[in-house]
Amino acid sequence: MDKVTATPEAMAFLAEIKADHGPVLFHQSGGCCDGSSPMCYPQGEFRIGESDVLLGTLPDGTPVYIGGAQFEVWQHTDLILDVVPGRGGMFSLDNGRERRFLTRSTVCAVPA
Repeated sequence: MDKVTATPEAMAFLAEIKADHGPVLFHQSGGCCDGSSPMCYPQGEFRIGESDVLLGTLPDGTPVYIGGAQFEVWQHTDLILDVVPGRGGMFSLDNGRERRFLTRSTVCAVPA
């Protein structure tokens, strides 16, 4: 299943972050403290839960996960990782760079 893509701007920003931190992963936040931001973490420093769902991988191999309950709501949606001006989530690697990742979406056809 590949339900996630990224804009060229997001991939360029991700390359900057990976140059500083090495391999990363994304976890689509469920809307708590940092809203519904895609959170970027160093691989190995964020524990993927049993109910988390792998949405897919970005062109550079970066995995993107979402919580299982949130996936149930968004399963007919394709996510697009983008970048906009602003501050990233408190624990996300985009914080402090005056740009942040943002999730956009398209609704997919519901299978009959």
